[in-house]
Amino acid sequence: MARAYLQGVEISASQFLDIFHHYDNDGNGYIEGKELQNFIKELQQARKQAGLELTEQMKAFVEEYEKNTDGKIGIVELVQILPTEENFLLFFRQQLQSCTEFMQAWRTYDADHSGYIEADELKNFLKDLLQQAKKPYDEKKLEEYTQTTLKIFDSNNDGKLCLSEMARFVSARNVIFKICRRKTVTFCFSSRSQDRNGYMDENELDALLKDLCEKNKKVLEVNKIATYKSAIMALSDGGKLYRTELALVLCAEDI
Repeated sequence: MARAYLQGVEISASQFLDIFHHYDNDGNGYIEGKELQNFIKELQQARKQAGLELTEQMKAFVEEYEKNTDGKIGIVELVQILPTEENFLLFFRQQLQSCTEFMQAWRTYDADHSGYIEADELKNFLKDLLQQAKKPYDEKKLEEYTQTTLKIFDSNNDGKLCLSEMARFVSARNVIFKICRRKTVTFCFSSRSQDRNGYMDENELDALLKDLCEKNKKVLEVNKIATYKSAIMALSDGGKLYRTELALVLCAEDI
């Protein structure tokens, strides 16, 4: 069935997901090697059988990867190749233009401060983005977008999105650093929260980020401290950044 979808003038969100899973045979999140070669071959055949020309994006893709046996593509690359309905993933990503906006959205839609956005919260998030952009939708389509988005980015299949999974959705990964353990985050607060009040202010975070840049030069860039700080402080509560929020950005394991 997934092969037949390639003949479509427009592919729905759920059909797009079926196509990706069909060609990602090993389930590693990429279409690569022989998988990619099969996809290219069947894409060309399907478009020809349907009497459709390859789009400019498809032609550029085929030219780049047809003989590249080491090539691989992920979800984001695939959605730019296929005529997916409304380019729904790209549309949602474009609505949040900066890391700070993403963090503010997280703060809003993780309404219970669980550290996760669950299906209902994700649905509200997508609904508001559609309304803000004045995009028409109905309840059935909104549910399809929600379930498809969840299936794509829920890498551990727990039915909800953590901050790093959600960051993949809106391409805000440059402020999600899994560089610390639970003890390190606790130590950061004990050493940087000068009055031991359980939260950091902007100045304390600035000092911490400078230390982390020095210790993690391959991950953090000192010239991006202002960007890091602005995005991370968007998680704060009235300028107070608590340990649990900092751990969402830094911690490599659940707290």
